[in-house]
Amino acid sequence: MPNKMPKSRKSIKPRILIVTPEITYLPQGMGNMTQRMSAKAGGLADVSASLVSALFELGADVHVALPNYRRMFQGDIFSLHEKELRKYHEVLPGSNIHLAEDRIFYYRDQVYSGYSDESMNIALVFQREVINHIVPVVRPDLIHCNDWMTALIPAMAKRRGIKSLFTVHNIHTREVPLPRIEESGIDAAEFWMNLFFCGLPQNYDHARSQLPVDLLASGIFAAHYINTVSPRFLWEIVEGWHSVVPDSVRTELRNKYHAGCSAGILNAPDPSYHPATDESLVAQFTADDPMEGKKANKLALQRELQLEEDVDAPMFFWPSRLDPFQKGPQLLTEILHAVVSDYWKRNLQVVVVANGPHQQWIRKIVNDFNLHARVAVVDFDERLSRLGYAASDFMLMPSLFEPCGLPQMTAPIYGSLPVVHSTGGLYDTVRVLDVESSTGNGFRFDCYGSDGLRWAIDQAMEFHALPVDIRTREISRVMRESVQEFSHKEVARRYIDIYERMLERPLVETESGEAIKAIAAGKQD
Repeated sequence: MPNKMPKSRKSIKPRILIVTPEITYLPQGMGNMTQRMSAKAGGLADVSASLVSALFELGADVHVALPNYRRMFQGDIFSLHEKELRKYHEVLPGSNIHLAEDRIFYYRDQVYSGYSDESMNIALVFQREVINHIVPVVRPDLIHCNDWMTALIPAMAKRRGIKSLFTVHNIHTREVPLPRIEESGIDAAEFWMNLFFCGLPQNYDHARSQLPVDLLASGIFAAHYINTVSPRFLWEIVEGWHSVVPDSVRTELRNKYHAGCSAGILNAPDPSYHPATDESLVAQFTADDPMEGKKANKLALQRELQLEEDVDAPMFFWPSRLDPFQKGPQLLTEILHAVVSDYWKRNLQVVVVANGPHQQWIRKIVNDFNLHARVAVVDFDERLSRLGYAASDFMLMPSLFEPCGLPQMTAPIYGSLPVVHSTGGLYDTVRVLDVESSTGNGFRFDCYGSDGLRWAIDQAMEFHALPVDIRTREISRVMRESVQEFSHKEVARRYIDIYERMLERPLVETESGEAIKAIAAGKQD
């Protein structure tokens, strides 16, 4: 019997390696202990989890690289039995989960450090383990990296002939000298020519001795393809908006954009944000009958925060951090007293569940004008925030710039209509409500300033004055449409489409390539 010819590397499924410092969950069946591997700081964890799950369900050859956060994965590791602890010393043999091993990860209780130097050490050690140990074992066809914490990997991948996708979640970058990179255990001399330096390098020695590496710009520069987390924000950067964007990052994003090697893919809220299943609510509800459920939650929130109890009071909810650099809380403080006073007879209420430097100024206005029955300001609390979405009629998010944003997608799922500034992800996800045509999902203002926010709040109040049957119809519609639009399955479908275009072949061999996209979108079993 003749020997079978071995399959070539091109004839088997392409192998995807997703490199992420955080993840919410991993699908069962992907490796042992997956149900305990959760380390989340923000939306990146949710996107990574949904993408890995969608690829795994498709039958794609997907691998994940993440730090071995033993304390976060297992709890108090000092109380573990020897047998249980051994599972973490034995790095998931035979699985598609690859843990970066170093004690810098083992005893952490949160993903990111509040200390700049420690954050840099964590990022360098993670990338060292991926470059030196994980990539040689996995031998991926494509590596998907995220933000500056993984920005050296595309340069290595390019040098070794591996395609890479780099996702820009935030515009913040970091600079680091080449010697520090090499002292961490990364042989940057192998791929230094693919890095972006803070100046034009004459040669390796010149770069090493005089020019720091710009990490975020390096990831964008070296990657074969990049994406931001909203189409509009990518366009705004390319067009020269937002002086806060570093010139290096803007230049490299422009280059990728004009080369046709970029896209904007919106994130989506965690699936646990749904009023029908959210255990933080005093009354769960659906789009079929939203008003009674919202009234019950509003009354509960008013009682807890000692606001005037009135289920018909129009309530505006602020869920984002009170950061005047980006989120625009100063726009609210400039008009807060006037808005509450002008709508005093209608009992307009404002609930702020957020931390940040501007919290003190909102509290001062409340105290100076005795607005305690109409305005509540409390520190962020997950339960209260979820209750705020369910109780409120409107959600405030007047950001100066917004790479993506999640509250404006979460709020309409709960029947709370967003009031936002037309920028970045807010522009992409909030469309002006038109009651006559029964379209749109919120209220937008174009000119950044307190006058613009006040105009949008007035528009929201006009909507609140409409007959209850019209409001119910529109809120129900918005809730249904939002669940479909702001879905992790849709996010995964977009990433899978990019993977396949980069690789020029499907991730899974099927009779029709469209079957993959249909499965990813949840359109067939």
